[in-house]
Amino acid sequence: MPEKNPISFCNVLFVGNIVAFLVLLAIYGKHWHISNIKQLSGKHWLGLSATAILSVALAPSLTFMALSQTTVNNVVLIGRIETPLILALSVILLGERVNRWVVTGAAVSFLGVILTILLQQPAGDMGEMGMGFTVGTGELMALKGAVALAISTIISKVTLKQIPLGIFSIFRTAVGTAVFAAIVVQMYGVDHFITVFSPLLWQWMLFYGGVIVVGGQLLWFNGLKKAGASDVSMATSFSPIAGILAAYFLLGELPTTAHYIGGSLILAGIAINQIGLRQKTAPIQVQTKEMDLEAGFKGV
Repeated sequence: MPEKNPISFCNVLFVGNIVAFLVLLAIYGKHWHISNIKQLSGKHWLGLSATAILSVALAPSLTFMALSQTTVNNVVLIGRIETPLILALSVILLGERVNRWVVTGAAVSFLGVILTILLQQPAGDMGEMGMGFTVGTGELMALKGAVALAISTIISKVTLKQIPLGIFSIFRTAVGTAVFAAIVVQMYGVDHFITVFSPLLWQWMLFYGGVIVVGGQLLWFNGLKKAGASDVSMATSFSPIAGILAAYFLLGELPTTAHYIGGSLILAGIAINQIGLRQKTAPIQVQTKEMDLEAGFKGV
């Protein structure tokens, strides 16, 4: 009987999160001070739990399973539906005001995601490669994963503003990992994690969890502190480009015509969204300059 491959999506997610938790605990453990904990209400803990389940357990699981069912390019482009979903939920649930450019950009990006799905040919029409797809399990999983992340973001906006970063990151990672492990054991049994102590697995997960997961989070949160909304939006615009390039150079996946059409619309939507964001921030910048000038004249 051949030895089971330890690099499975369940092992990667479980062990990678354990490594990330230990690194986060070493960095932010001091935030778990009794005074900080007492400041959190039941609403905060409920929001933390919901965010942990959605963003650490559910969304990554769906994304990993989607990657096992369809191509990286499909998952990357379909995942871009997260941005217009966040915008729509922010307007509907949080009452945020946006201009026409932002709405138009979100609509164009959403159209790009839909065309990415609909324009591809079934696998039987693609010759021996079979790299095209109809709307199947992998694509639906990618959509569900993006929806889970969008909902998690909205919950974070509503309930998690006053929670210290250390408590937020450590609790989210710990609870999300525990929930994921419980679901896997319930569905497949404890034997599903039989190779979880493989040295090869831990060797890779020390890099993945400690550098990619934790390093990515630290850079992202530090960037959020120093960058404006338009800068953050522009930075996230490069994720589909980076994903497609990585799929090409590392996995040899060639984009299809549907990828080019859908991806072009997604990028066009992002560009339109940038125009809207800059128009939204321009009046604030002008007002700030006028106030500075007025203060300068008064000081003369």
